Amino acid sequence: MKLAVVGTGYVGLVTGTCFAETGNQVTCVDIDIRKVEKLNNGILPIYEPGLDLLFNRNTAEGRLKFTTDLAEGIEGAEVIFLALPTPPGEDGSADLKYILKVANDLGPLLKQYAVIVDKSTVPVGTAEKVAAHIGANATVDFDVVSNPEFLREGVAVEDFMKPDRVVIGTKSDKAKNVMNRLYAPLVRQGNPVIFMDERSAEMTKYAANAFLATKITFMNEIANLCEKVGANVDDIRRGIGTDSRIGKRFLFAGIGYGGSCFPKDVQALAKTAEENEYDFRLLKSVMAVNDDQKTKLLPMIKNYFGGDLRGKTIAVWGLAFKPYTDDIREAPALENIQELLAEGVKITAYDPEAMDNVRNILGNRITYAHTSYAALDDADALVIMTEWPLFRTPDFAKMNLLLKSKVIFDGRNVYELDQIKEQGYTYYSIGREPILSEQLAGSN
Repeated sequence: MKLAVVGTGYVGLVTGTCFAETGNQVTCVDIDIRKVEKLNNGILPIYEPGLDLLFNRNTAEGRLKFTTDLAEGIEGAEVIFLALPTPPGEDGSADLKYILKVANDLGPLLKQYAVIVDKSTVPVGTAEKVAAHIGANATVDFDVVSNPEFLREGVAVEDFMKPDRVVIGTKSDKAKNVMNRLYAPLVRQGNPVIFMDERSAEMTKYAANAFLATKITFMNEIANLCEKVGANVDDIRRGIGTDSRIGKRFLFAGIGYGGSCFPKDVQALAKTAEENEYDFRLLKSVMAVNDDQKTKLLPMIKNYFGGDLRGKTIAVWGLAFKPYTDDIREAPALENIQELLAEGVKITAYDPEAMDNVRNILGNRITYAHTSYAALDDADALVIMTEWPLFRTPDFAKMNLLLKSKVIFDGRNVYELDQIKEQGYTYYSIGREPILSEQLAGSN
């Protein structure tokens, strides 16, 4: 099939590349000239494991192309995906200006029937708005379909190529046939393609992300209570995660969720509820708890150093909002670093993929280390913000030589308590009793 993908952000690039991998002819369209030039020169703008292999193969074999010309990009396309940003507005609602602008532009450019697919995460009723904007100028038939993505950053290629389900919102039998044919190679093992109306498909995406964000936040609330009563959140996670009604995933306590999806989508769903005169109290609580959770380590750090952080050097491991990505959108690390800088702290940070993105925001306000160990050199403490695998089994003997004092503030519960006790560290984590050395730094 011949496909067009409008927008080469995270979703658009993964979508276009993976559909090219199944033999389709895909043209991706973007208004960013420099970005398109880089893509045409084989340079990916994002880090996503496995994407480079598929990208290189399909561009080399001519199945994946990039252009800034919308008319050229959609020429002959049977399916046109809209993978455009929907940033939160000042009131929390999703901003549809990019999608509706392209919808207006598409109308007079359509030369034959096409299925227009909303791949972006959009509020309920967006498919109808897109159809109205296209239809105002179109001279041929078309259908607008909602096909939300359920990609996890870090495993997006696997999620796309082996989806646990595909959700498609349309009332058109013609569009159903086209979409069934498109997705057939990806669901050969029997995972379902679930058809529903457009509004239900749009709500499904928000409901999924809001539920997962709620699950994370619930576990963080349990962790906070554990610290008060002397319980261990790791044991509780194992105790409830084996219940098939609850499941093991998204039960790890930490310093809150971030990224491009959960914060924006929870906020947008709460705004939708407000616009429809429904008080979604649960989501309001989820957002409030997550905001507080992001900086949960700061009081621990201040207390350890006796309330005065001026002149201290702190090493930060992890800048991305999660491992296996360079995405720093809503990353807890950024908020914590800003707070620490305001307290007069010198920051030396390391992340395997996200340092260039952070440098674009913070510039030289912090130091960027070339290795995780280099970040520790002469630091007063280590703070862990992202649970990259390479942080899990460090050379503690080497760490001992570099750190001024053996203290770790772990926002992702990377280490087992027994492991840390053996190493003789003062250790603060989430939802577990702290391990304290004989003398606190603040009393030195």
